[in-house]
Amino acid sequence: MKSISVLIIILLPFVISSFSKLPNELPVLHSSSDSVPILNQQVLSFVKSKIGKKVDRGECWDFAAEALRNVNAKWDNHYKFGREIDFKNEPVFPGDIVQFEGVTLNYEMKGMKYTEKMLHHTAIIYEVFGREEYSIAHQNNGFSGKKVGISPLKLASITKGKIKIFRPEQ
Repeated sequence: MKSISVLIIILLPFVISSFSKLPNELPVLHSSSDSVPILNQQVLSFVKSKIGKKVDRGECWDFAAEALRNVNAKWDNHYKFGREIDFKNEPVFPGDIVQFEGVTLNYEMKGMKYTEKMLHHTAIIYEVFGREEYSIAHQNNGFSGKKVGISPLKLASITKGKIKIFRPEQ
């Protein structure tokens, strides 16, 4: 009986943590350094160094622009942040850039219902949890204001508008 009690005490934290995870805390896909393109890894390194900080004027676009400049990526200096990918058929990686146009999100988190509008917004994919579930790093938003913060993004919650996802390139 003692050995069963010891086993339960040892395993209990793991069992509890596996049940208490929110959907956006699923294991990250495409996170091994050999599967994420090198330039994306460099963008992600820049992103991590800016969490909680204001980049340039604090506008959403400033963050993506500075990330691409920092890694010497080529882009049109407007809203084409590299090669547009077909995110429905190609893998999405951390370090890819998302452009929102006229987007309305409706979702529920921790029992509360939210509606969020991203009429013209830019963000960087921070983590990939599944085919259409990510966390994004961005600034000039309701989550973190003019500083870089991380928030969830489920494509299924988009009820209006369109997104484009770009892969940084040199």
